Amino acid sequence: MEFREIEECGTVRRRWEDMDIDILVKIFQSLTVFELTSGIAHVCSSWRLAACDPFLWRTLDLSMLKSNFIKIPLEPYVYVHGHSDKTLTRFLKISLSLSRGNITSLFFHFNLYVSEDHLTYTAQRCPRLKRLVLPAWNRVETVMIKAIELWKDLESLTMPSIVNSPRLVQAIATNCRKFSELKIMGPFDIYFASSLVTYLPTLKVLSLRCSMLYKDTLIFVLDNLCCLEVLNISHCLLIEVPPPPAPRRIVRQLDKTILEKASHLHDFLACMSDTCIMCQKTRNDEGLMRWYKYDEGLWKEDEGFPLIKKKRGHNHHLDKLGWHLATTGLTRSLLDR
Repeated sequence: MEFREIEECGTVRRRWEDMDIDILVKIFQSLTVFELTSGIAHVCSSWRLAACDPFLWRTLDLSMLKSNFIKIPLEPYVYVHGHSDKTLTRFLKISLSLSRGNITSLFFHFNLYVSEDHLTYTAQRCPRLKRLVLPAWNRVETVMIKAIELWKDLESLTMPSIVNSPRLVQAIATNCRKFSELKIMGPFDIYFASSLVTYLPTLKVLSLRCSMLYKDTLIFVLDNLCCLEVLNISHCLLIEVPPPPAPRRIVRQLDKTILEKASHLHDFLACMSDTCIMCQKTRNDEGLMRWYKYDEGLWKEDEGFPLIKKKRGHNHHLDKLGWHLATTGLTRSLLDR
C-alpha cells in the first residue's frame, strides 16, 4: 500500500503507514462507526493508532442499528432474532476496544434490544460516560443500578419509564454528582415525580415529550423542582382527574395556573394542538408511543445533543420569557389577565 508525495526533486513513493497520524485521524473522522469497525484498525500499526484516537470516540452513535424482532403474547413478550444480538455484540466489542474508555456520549436506537450483558459490558468499558440514550423499553432495568454506579460523570440520561423508579433515581443521586438532564420515554406519574423531587431536587432539564402526564403531576413538578430551567411537555397526553363522579378528561389547553407556575422556567416547551400530527399520535397510542410505527427521525428530535445546550442557543428564545407555547388558542393575553 503506497501513496505518492510530490517533492522538489520529483515524485517519491512512501507507504501508507508513514503518513502523519493527524492526517489519518482527519480522514477517519469522515467514516461512520460501521466503517471504523470494519477492519481498518488491522491494516497496520499506524492505522490502528489513528483508529484509536480519542477524537474519533467522543460519541458512539448506534442509533442506526436496529433489532429484528417479533412481538409475542407471552413473556418475554418479544422474540429477538439471534443475528441482531450477535451484530450488536460485535459492534460493542470492536468499538469499545478501539475507544479505549474515551466515549462520553452513547446513543442506542429506540428499537434496539439491548440485553443486560450488553449494558454491563458497556458500563465497564465507558467509565467517562456523560450522555446516555437508552432504547424505549426496559429490558435492562435490573442492571441499570449497577451500571449507574460505574458512571460517576453521567450528566444526561434518556430512559424508558420503569417500575422501580425511586431506586434508579436514588442511585443516580448517589453516584452521579453532575447529573442535570433527564428525559423519560413513557408514562410519568406522581410516583416517578416524587422520586425526582426527593433525590434529584437540583435537576435542571426534564423532557417528558410524547408521554402520558397527569395535570396534578405536572403542577407537583413545577411546585417542587425549584432548580428546573427547561421543561418539555410537547405532544404529551395531559390528563386531568376531577373529583368523582366526573370522569377523567384530556386537557387540550394549558390554563393560567400552570402558566404562572412555569413562569420561572427559562424554556417551557408545550404543544397540545388538535392539528399537530405528533399530538394526534400520542392520543391514539394513549400515551404509550409506539415509536416503531413512525418516522425514524421523530424519536430523536431532542436527543442529538444535551438539552441544556439548546436553551443556550437561539432556537427557543421566542420572546422575553423564552417560552415556546404551541397550544391551541393560547395567547399572551391569557398571561396578562
